[in-house]
Amino acid sequence: MPYLLLIIGCFLLFFSVLILNTPSLLSFDLAIVEWASHYRTENLNQITTLLSAIGGMPAVLFFTTLWCFYLTWYKKYTYILLICLGLIGSGAFAWLLKYWIARPRPPEIFHLVQSYGASFPSAHSVYAAALSGLVIYVYREHSKYSYIYCFAVIWFILMGCSRVYLGVHFPSDVLAGWGISFIWITLLYIVLQHAIKRKIN
Repeated sequence: MPYLLLIIGCFLLFFSVLILNTPSLLSFDLAIVEWASHYRTENLNQITTLLSAIGGMPAVLFFTTLWCFYLTWYKKYTYILLICLGLIGSGAFAWLLKYWIARPRPPEIFHLVQSYGASFPSAHSVYAAALSGLVIYVYREHSKYSYIYCFAVIWFILMGCSRVYLGVHFPSDVLAGWGISFIWITLLYIVLQHAIKRKIN
């Protein structure tokens, strides 16, 4: 499972960078944003705007802090370390790429919410994929794992699609965000697992 997610992450990041450097694919990137704008409804606008608020850094930090306090109660300190390093690392890398690449966002005519910073990668997609990956790894032995897994996958997909629907990101921004998180979270998980095994042995 970890290596599969790592491969998927590498593919998504590679494909998003390929789009970024291919003029014909860039045109298709914008066309998808324009296409999504034609299917907006009042209900979808409200739902995606709510997702934008829930998926931002303040809300993510709040819910993650509650999660860590919960895990502290059960003395799951390794998981807490994984969560903290996972979110901080993926978020930091995403914002470094934003400033380095400095890709402009889609035209403001498509924007339904206020946005900050450059477009590539999507920070909301990074946070959502990071949290989903962390949930999948932390609860991999839970009796309700299949439900948890499905919820986690649906969550990051909905968050990514909502960013395109809201007109503040291109699809390639979302793919890059997912890829960054999958790669970082998986590498962290593998390193921590090896460290735990070495400690036991």
